[in-house]
Amino acid sequence: MFNKKCQGILDKYHKEGGSVISILQDMQEEFGYVKEDAINWFSEKLNIPASNFFGVATFYAQFHLKPRGKNIVTACCGTACHVKGSEAIIDRMRADMAIAEGEDTTPDGQFTLENVACVGACSIGPVVIVNKKVYGGVTLDKASTILKDYNDSNKDRK
Repeated sequence: MFNKKCQGILDKYHKEGGSVISILQDMQEEFGYVKEDAINWFSEKLNIPASNFFGVATFYAQFHLKPRGKNIVTACCGTACHVKGSEAIIDRMRADMAIAEGEDTTPDGQFTLENVACVGACSIGPVVIVNKKVYGGVTLDKASTILKDYNDSNKDRK
């Protein structure tokens, strides 16, 4: 299955004349993140050093080298949100999700918490975005409620 998926990306690359970025984008779309073994596979097939792929993947924020959760929680850490308490909100969410120090994804793969410099919604800060849905004026209690709602909806789908 892995080789078949990679071969499909490789065929598209040859047909459309893609680049390392195109391959990484397709790889992430296919697998959910940029897999090290897929990079090594493409490196060998295309005679492009794996370091070229890793260099691009680590330069651009759009690429992720580890699996991400089903729900992506983005917390704004910009100045306006910071002043309004975003750090405490992030700490609460991290605790509610039981994300270990140095990690960003829950052990069950349900959530990934990422901090960003600014989401450009300063007037409604602190801001949290879950799966592209924007929540403004987030408080500690509201942060917990937001996560609970997503946890509950995930349980309903099982």
